Amino acid sequence: MKIWGRANSINVMKVLWCADECGLEYERENVGMQYGGNDQKWYLDMNPNGVVPTIDDGGRVIWESNSCVRYLSARYAAGTLWPTDPGQRSEADRWMDWQLSTISEAMRVIFWGLVRTPPEKRDMAAIKKAAADAGKLWTRLDRKLEGRTHVAGDHLTMGDIPVGCFVHRWYALDVERPDLKNVKAWYERLKARPAYAKHVMPPLT
Repeated sequence: MKIWGRANSINVMKVLWCADECGLEYERENVGMQYGGNDQKWYLDMNPNGVVPTIDDGGRVIWESNSCVRYLSARYAAGTLWPTDPGQRSEADRWMDWQLSTISEAMRVIFWGLVRTPPEKRDMAAIKKAAADAGKLWTRLDRKLEGRTHVAGDHLTMGDIPVGCFVHRWYALDVERPDLKNVKAWYERLKARPAYAKHVMPPLT
């Protein structure tokens, strides 16, 4: 298996974490941002959007990070990461979609503002507003985590992976946060997983 993408991309982190949870061996090649390559024909032939990650699993090319997580989970971790019960799988799917549709924008503003923007150019008002918005959104997950250990039930599923990558940034970035006991407990459980610590928790860059 080949995975293209820089390790500090949150979307690549999802796939690397998932691949490790599946016990897969793979080769990763840096692509994107300072490494370039994603605007070249060889890459666009695989992924017409020119973003990372892209994976090649024995000739099967997959792009879009959450689709990659679903594919790997279904093929290599059915019954665990990929719930076989349609109802439980729909819970995992919903939180994966929630990451894309709901929490991503506020978290993007915070991350880019505090990590990838020089201090003198930061829009602190926008960052503060995004943090307040994100706090309200994380509260929704906190309520759903009441009485369960993971987003889709009592064990790790693919649903935890996209949102779990974002929750690390939520706690690693210097912003005001509401006290969300269920989200924090879930985050502590994720931190204990070796693949999460390896791929999601390196210093933010």
